[in-house]
Amino acid sequence: MPVDNEIYNRAGDIWWDEHQPLNAIRTAINPARLDYFTRVLEDLGMDPNGKTVVDIGCGGGLFAEEFARLGARVIGVDPSAASLATARSHASASGLTIDYREGSGERLPLADASVDIACCVDVLEHVTDLDAVIRETARVLRPGGVYLFDTINRTRTSRLVMIKLFQEWRLTAWMPPNLHAWEQFITPDELREAFTRHELEGRDMVGIAPGPKPPQLLRMLLQARKGRMSYGEFGRRARFVVTKDMRVSYAGYATKAA
Repeated sequence: MPVDNEIYNRAGDIWWDEHQPLNAIRTAINPARLDYFTRVLEDLGMDPNGKTVVDIGCGGGLFAEEFARLGARVIGVDPSAASLATARSHASASGLTIDYREGSGERLPLADASVDIACCVDVLEHVTDLDAVIRETARVLRPGGVYLFDTINRTRTSRLVMIKLFQEWRLTAWMPPNLHAWEQFITPDELREAFTRHELEGRDMVGIAPGPKPPQLLRMLLQARKGRMSYGEFGRRARFVVTKDMRVSYAGYATKAA
């Protein structure tokens, strides 16, 4: 069954409300990948302050705001008008200026060579045409630009964790039904091949995984499922770390030739 992207058009704040499952993205995963991405940019000699960054598939702005706080000029692109309304409202309340635009990764509403950094997190596993998204990303990047990404690997382990454990099994399911489809997960080799087709150079990939051991993580998950802690708190306690294990989630970067 394909992913249900209509989830992102639901009424209300499904992003910043700590009692909503998607809020765990902000508290559990964002710190690890932001730390990794900022180290990548530092190693490349690229300070995000003053740079133009596009957040492709920005949703409610969870990651767009992270780059805005680093001083970047951020453009957030997403096909969901409801999610963009939430993103605009939260950015305004937070005193942040972010240019949110309705559009898709397959057809970005941006000029050629107009951004320094393209960021795409929690998105590639939801698109129907990966090649088109990578092609568009390469188009809007300036020469020497950097593409930062994370996604989910297509392995037996990711099927067990992301589909069975998190979506289907009644006792442990905490993600919305059909949020992910295992067939749409992307292997690192598939992503590298797409980069090569569109003149991007894949430079590095790392695993992103929960810090706690599986038994502790499961106990916390059951507490969140029973309403004994918010999903935001669950995310803080399950805070992810960078690892060598890419069997479930992985992040990385690519560059466009100068």
